[in-house]
Amino acid sequence: MTRNVFEKTVEFIRNLDGARSPAEVCEMLLASVSQFGAEYVLAGIIPGPGTSRQQQVSSVVLDHWPKDWSLRYFSHGYIFRDPTIRSVQTSPASFLWSELEPICRSDTYAWRVMDEAGDFKLRQGFTIPLTTLDGDVAGFSIAGERLEISPEDRGVLTLLATYALGRSILLREEDRSTITLTPRERETLQWAAEGKSEWEIGERMGISEHGVDKHMRSAREKLGTRTRTHAVAEAIRLRLIK
Repeated sequence: MTRNVFEKTVEFIRNLDGARSPAEVCEMLLASVSQFGAEYVLAGIIPGPGTSRQQQVSSVVLDHWPKDWSLRYFSHGYIFRDPTIRSVQTSPASFLWSELEPICRSDTYAWRVMDEAGDFKLRQGFTIPLTTLDGDVAGFSIAGERLEISPEDRGVLTLLATYALGRSILLREEDRSTITLTPRERETLQWAAEGKSEWEIGERMGISEHGVDKHMRSAREKLGTRTRTHAVAEAIRLRLIK
């Protein structure tokens, strides 16, 4: 590691203490990893088999990924066939996505996931397996149209990823204690998590669809989300609902 790279890495780590949210951490990361050609960053805890779509979404900690690709990825259950996830779960070594070619050759579904990712400007990527203080397996990825990462850069990126993910998880835990939902808002989200429509939720709660929408909008605002699915995922992540 050259002195210039070392100094920039130390500066990044020090600046992380000033980040007030995972979103700010993500912005700082993007500014740092752009030197490698990266345009996107994604990191999160690897969910276990059989987890719901909402739980999968809520496992994401740092998210600057193409939105259309994320929607397709989670709605099609790609997380359970993604070769990058498989590699994170089986080896502690970081890897370029191009190094997954042997897996993709033997698994057409894995090849499909990676090929479709390329259609969303995720043509080249680099992934780092990590372990949280709680012992959970996590993955950290950067991607773009073209990356330039040397063997030396891998160590730098692993250091950046470790501190960024740790800081983001801490910030999420701090946010958890500040969000409160009313009993009606929690009930609305709980029924939504079970796949009920607004009409069905209204029938169970004894209120109109307009009343359901009112509770849902209020919950979304408190959780800082824009969609019903994201609100449910965030409420599950914060353990406000089951």
